Parts: sequence; C-alpha cells; structure tokens
Amino acid sequence: MALCHVAFLKTSYCYRIVIATELPYFFMLGESRTTMKKAVLPRTRRVQPDLATKVQPAQQRATDTFERILEAAAFTLDEVGIERLSTNLVCTRAGMTPPALYRYFPNKYALLSELGQRLMVRQNECVGRWIQPEVFLKGAPCLERALEGLLLDTHQVTRDTPAGVWIMRAMRAVPALQQVRIASHAEVTQAQMPLLIQVLPHVSPAELRLVIRIVVEMLYSAVEMLFDESIDPAAVAPVVARMMASELDRLSPAVKRSR
Repeated sequence: MALCHVAFLKTSYCYRIVIATELPYFFMLGESRTTMKKAVLPRTRRVQPDLATKVQPAQQRATDTFERILEAAAFTLDEVGIERLSTNLVCTRAGMTPPALYRYFPNKYALLSELGQRLMVRQNECVGRWIQPEVFLKGAPCLERALEGLLLDTHQVTRDTPAGVWIMRAMRAVPALQQVRIASHAEVTQAQMPLLIQVLPHVSPAELRLVIRIVVEMLYSAVEMLFDESIDPAAVAPVVARMMASELDRLSPAVKRSR
C-alpha cells in the first residue's frame, strides 16, 4: 500500500484535511498563508559507463569482426559526430546485428575508449622519434627543432587516423572518457622520466615529472587548437616549441649546453 501524507490546512474559518500519495513535500502551516518546503532528497550519483571490452578476440575471425566494428565506429563518428554516434548506426555500417557488436563492446563509450587508446598510442610513438638524449646536449636550438617536429608529427598522425580529430575531442569533452586521456599523458610522462634523469641527473625527479607533464599537456592542447581553428601548423609549431624548450633548456647544465 502506498504511503499517505496527511496535512491539516488552516483557513480563516476551518481546518481542511489534505491527503496526498507519496507527497514529496512538507507543508508548513500558517494562519494567513500556506507555504511548502521541498523535502531534501538524497542526491543520486551518476553511473559511470563501462569502458572495457567484453571479449578480446582470440581467433582470426573474431579479430576481423573486432576490427570491422572499430573501423565502422570511426567512419560513423567522422560522419555524425560524438553526440549522434550510436551502436545502432555502427551496426548498420558494419553490416551486423546489435548482439554481435555487444559481444565485444557494451556501449558507444567503450567503442570511443578503444579508439582513443589506439590514437594515443600512435601519438605517443611520435615522442620516441623526436626526443632523444642528444637533443638536450646540443642546446636550445636543437631542442626547439625536436619539439617543433614532435608537434607537427603528432598533428599529422591525428589527421591521418580515421576520425582522429573527433576521437581526440571525445577524450576531452566526454566526462566518462577523460581518464583515458589523463592516463595516456601520465604514461608518456613516466616513459620519458628515465631519459631526462639520464641527461639531467642534477634535477629532482619530482621537478622533472612536473615539467614533462606540463610539456605533454601543452603539446596536446596545441594540436587540438590546430583542429579547432584555421591556423597554419607551420606557424604555430615554432612558437609552442620555443615556449616548451625554454623550460627544458633551463634545467640543462651550462657545460652540456655549450657542447
């Protein structure tokens, strides 16, 4: 039986009984007016969508299906954007039924998470191609050229990836996916720590980690800006590279900078 709330409303001449089912208010009674105060209800916590794939393909046929789903998701995302992307649209493009897709991915956020992780692996691979010990030993101009090349390379890798710009935006715009981006940046920061400790042994690891993390975020934000605005990447890269190199070069000992 539903709970009932009884309130006595006092008017100028008599009392009136009001009965309400599941009434979410408390009535505050007064002689000349009746006011209502909303009950304080518990705040519901937003449920985090599952980002993990349900099954990792073990056989070639399953791998082909897995990759076909991701390819369809990327091309669909490129056509309709983040908000309109749905598993039904991906199924239509991939030529499969929803149960076949749900065998691997529980929702569209899991699809975006997998695409995001793959894109960031490609972006992070650019770091190893440009940041080597010698760039720190040859002075600021060499370091600036390396950082400029890294920014342009990262931009090109993102452009060459199907729906790369949309995937990149999703990693920042969708709350459920932000941790994917943060984890990737933390990973590349940690991967660069041994190199910088080697060439800058006099600098504390805590300071090195902070500087690297900021440089990673600056570079990533600059790449995002190149997709958001009509700016020539060749004009942006040197400016950003000088800003990043100035702090890294400051940490380099004078004897090494003079070589």
